[in-house]
Amino acid sequence: MAAPEEPELSQAQTEKLLQFQDLTGLESMDQCRRTLEQHNWNIEAAVQDRLNEQEGVPSVFNPPPSRPLQVNTADHRVYSYIVSRPQPRGLLGWSYYMIMLPFRFTYYTLLDIFRFALRFVRPDPRGRVTDPVGDVVSFIHSFEEKYGRSHPVFYQGTYSQVSSVSRCPITNIRFSTLCTEEVVTFLNTQMLFWACSTSKPEGYRVSQALRENTYPFLAMIMLKDRKMTVVGRLEGLIQPEDLVNQLTFIMDANQTHLMSERLEREERSQTQVLRQQQDEAYLASLHADQEKDRKKREEEDQIRQEEEKVRQSALAEERRQQTLEEEKERKSECLPPEPPADDPESVKIVFKLPNDTRVERRFLFGQSLTVIYDFLFSLKESPEKFQIITNFPRRVLPCLPTEEQPNPPTLKEAGLSRSEVLFVQDLTDD
Repeated sequence: MAAPEEPELSQAQTEKLLQFQDLTGLESMDQCRRTLEQHNWNIEAAVQDRLNEQEGVPSVFNPPPSRPLQVNTADHRVYSYIVSRPQPRGLLGWSYYMIMLPFRFTYYTLLDIFRFALRFVRPDPRGRVTDPVGDVVSFIHSFEEKYGRSHPVFYQGTYSQVSSVSRCPITNIRFSTLCTEEVVTFLNTQMLFWACSTSKPEGYRVSQALRENTYPFLAMIMLKDRKMTVVGRLEGLIQPEDLVNQLTFIMDANQTHLMSERLEREERSQTQVLRQQQDEAYLASLHADQEKDRKKREEEDQIRQEEEKVRQSALAEERRQQTLEEEKERKSECLPPEPPADDPESVKIVFKLPNDTRVERRFLFGQSLTVIYDFLFSLKESPEKFQIITNFPRRVLPCLPTEEQPNPPTLKEAGLSRSEVLFVQDLTDD
C-alpha cells in the first residue's frame, strides 16, 4: 500500500523551512518540516524548542564527529556546518536531562521575557553605531594583546566596506584556531578576513544581520547573483584542519559562481576600459576641435583688429587732412594783402616748390618771415612740413619762432633784396 503524498509547501512555508534549517543546523529537511508542522509553522516556537533540546551537561556528553557541508543542487544553497552540542549518553545522562528539562525551559522562557522587556526600559547601546572603524580597530588591538600578532590580516574597515571590495569576507571564529600557521596562510592567500567583537556596536549590528546561534561563529560571504550572499556558516568549536577543509569545500561548491562573477567583472572592467578609451578619444577630438575653433576665432579677431586698426588709421588720416586743410584755409585768410609792384618797400619773391612748381608773390620789407611761411603753408602744392632756403649764400631762413628767437626777423633783417628766389625744402619724411 503506497504512502500518501505530502502536500506541497507554499512559498512562505518554504522560506520558513530554509530559515529554520539555517538557525538550527538540522541536515534533514524532513525533520525540519515535521518540527515546524508540530508547531503550526511558528518558527520562533520551533527554534526555541530545538535549542532547548540541544542543552546538556558537559561532564556526561561526548562530542559527535564533524559533519561535512551539503549542497542542495536544486537551489545551490550551502547548508550550515554546525558543531552540535553533545547529546546525553547512558541512563544517568538521560535522567539528569529529563529532570533539568522543565527548569531549563522555565529559565530560558523567563529570561527571554525579561530581555524583551529590558529592551524598552534600557535599549542596548550596541544598537547605535557611532564609530564602526574604531570598533574594528579596537577589536584588533585587543586580539593582538591577548593572542599576539600571529593571525590572519584583519581588514581594518567597516563590514560594509569589506563587503563592497571582497569576494569572501569572514567574521568571528575561535581565536586559538586563527593563530595556527595553516589557517593564517589559507585565509591570507584565499580571501579577505574581517572580524569584530559583538560587544561593540559594529560587531553587534553584523551579528544581528547574520543571526548566528552560538559562538565561535564564522560566515563566508561572496558575490553571488550580483549581490553579497552568505554561502557558508560555521558555528561551534572546530579544529584548524577541519576549518580549512570546510572553507575549501565551500569555495569549491561555489566555484561556478565565483568564475561567473569574475568573468562578469572582467567583462565590466573591459567595457569600462573601452568606454574610458572612447571617452578619452572623444575628449581628445573635442579638445582638438575646440583648439581649432579657438585658433580660428583668434585669427578672425586678429583680422578684425587689423581691419579696425586700418579703419581707425584711415579715419585719423582723414581727420588730419581735414584739420590741415582747415589750417591752410585759416592761414590764407589771415595773410596781409599783397603790396603793389610800384611800392618802394615791396619785395618780389619767386618760390620754387619741391614739385618744381614756381609761385611768385610780393611782400613788404617790414613784414616778418612768418608771413612768407604762412603764405607757402596755405598753398595746396606745399608740403605739410618744410623749410625755406636761400640760393646764395645757402642758408635756412628762421621763419618760425623758437625758444632762442621767439620773434622771427623781418624780410629786411633777414637780408633779402627787392627780388629774391627762395627754395622750399620738404621735411615731411624727416
